[in-house]
Amino acid sequence: MGGGVDPGTDSTAFRECLALAWKNPYVLRLAFSAGIGGLLFGYDTGVISGALLYIRDDFKAVDRKTVLQEAIVSTAVAGAIIGAAIGGWLNDRFGRRAAILVADFLFFVGAVVMAAAPSPGLLIAGRVFVGLGVGMASMTSPLYISEASPAKVRGALVSTNGFLITGGQFLSYLINLAFTKAPGTWRWMLGAAGLPALLQFILMLLLPESPRWLYRQGRAEEAEAILRKIYSPEEVEPEIQALKESVEKEAQESKESEKISVLKLCKITAIRRGLIAGVGLQIFQQFVGINTVMYYSPTIVQLAGIASNRTALLLSLVTAGLNAVGSVVSIYFIDRTGRKKLLVFSLCGVILSLGFLSAVFHEATSHSPMVGQTETAHFSGFTCPAYHDAGSSPVLDCTGCLKASSSCGFCASPQNKLLPGACLISNDTVKDVCHGEHRLWYTRGCPSSFGWLALIGLALYIIFFSPGMGTVPWIVNSEIYPLRFRGLCGGIAATANWVSNLIVAQSFLSLTHAIGTSWTFLVFGVLSVVALFFVLVCVPETKGLPIEEIEKILEGRALQLRFWKKRSPGSKDGENV
Repeated sequence: MGGGVDPGTDSTAFRECLALAWKNPYVLRLAFSAGIGGLLFGYDTGVISGALLYIRDDFKAVDRKTVLQEAIVSTAVAGAIIGAAIGGWLNDRFGRRAAILVADFLFFVGAVVMAAAPSPGLLIAGRVFVGLGVGMASMTSPLYISEASPAKVRGALVSTNGFLITGGQFLSYLINLAFTKAPGTWRWMLGAAGLPALLQFILMLLLPESPRWLYRQGRAEEAEAILRKIYSPEEVEPEIQALKESVEKEAQESKESEKISVLKLCKITAIRRGLIAGVGLQIFQQFVGINTVMYYSPTIVQLAGIASNRTALLLSLVTAGLNAVGSVVSIYFIDRTGRKKLLVFSLCGVILSLGFLSAVFHEATSHSPMVGQTETAHFSGFTCPAYHDAGSSPVLDCTGCLKASSSCGFCASPQNKLLPGACLISNDTVKDVCHGEHRLWYTRGCPSSFGWLALIGLALYIIFFSPGMGTVPWIVNSEIYPLRFRGLCGGIAATANWVSNLIVAQSFLSLTHAIGTSWTFLVFGVLSVVALFFVLVCVPETKGLPIEEIEKILEGRALQLRFWKKRSPGSKDGENV
């Protein structure tokens, strides 16, 4: 999933950030304490992918019903949609600090409920609480950092929130691996999320409110006292004056914007085209399949023929690490190459990666080991009913065995996992019998010699997605709308992102079951091609442009097909646009 990165970030800002460690550690304390919200966001999206493997082992109903698996994943996303909406009101009414404290409380409660859940229903309820906290934290943490940071390092400090999101995903895979052999496995994985939430709650109790929010509430003296801690003596007075003017201007623009409905906004050419570009990018960010990889990465690895839960988690750690690295790469290139070039390059790579994954899974399915009559007869009394239903002399392979019924499993040959194996009833007793003969047991994918190719495909997908489609949609949405409507339009785009996230998370496993993993990745590949044409036609290049010029571009022709050509400062709206 993508994180927001401020477009003003550059190498000078990063050096300034490093200098703060000894010049003004108070600022770093503010930023990183709030940034734990991003870490929680990332941890939640990553931890469920590994925990789901063990939840399926403990709750057989979840193992047999893909709808329940999708519900466990996607209810947190549904909660995040509500949390983001409530968080906006909380931020305005009670302040940024209060919103973060509420988010931490909800996240902690959700983690405890999940860790103690005796049934899938209560586990899902805990996921809703966690989702509410994630939704609030996802929008509040970068806002607090932005409003409590010196202007010259604001971009770099805000960008750390995006890095902490991907860092949290990487951490979640490490935690998953650490608890694979602990009693309770998934309960520890999900419960551990409560610790950083508790830590942030304590830290935020010791930190002040955002000075901008305080100033808007008429508490000027408190705001100025905080600003004197953030800025050097020679910088603080100009900053106080700038804040005063900014808040006054914001209040005036807010009064004006309240008179305009969303319907009226869409009648304004520049805003309508901006919304098409911004909302479209957020939707396509999800529809090219990123959260299928982040939520279901270990499951995908198992579908490629890796039987062991621990091995699947270990291999999935690679994708989480690459995602974190990609967010740093984006910060470096975004102001050098431009937004549109990075998007086009990213999508071209994503299309090739998804095509490669589709081909790999097609070959893996086509070369699925056969079900041997002798091998199956060896386990007398444990044969899966679906095997008998195929006829007296069935020609059935592993894929057919697993698809025939959710109660079937495949016990591979002890000599070679690619040789004919047995189609057996899927339960813990049969699984232990299979393992007792030094055989591999498969219920989520079949033995394959293509598993390592699937891992390469996933790695390539992340390498291409993360620096471009992972971060640029958030940056474009922070630049493309007029200042007076940025909050409203940005909220519409963010909601579109969460809703699209929910659709993809809730449908992925059902799609793989209905049409197969190969065709599912092919569908995402086709959507990526559509996304590429959308970017070429509808998304303008916003690199280095003031808001006023972006408005002029959107009011003119919305096309800029020759995106690789440098725009001359005096070009007309209809040229190169």
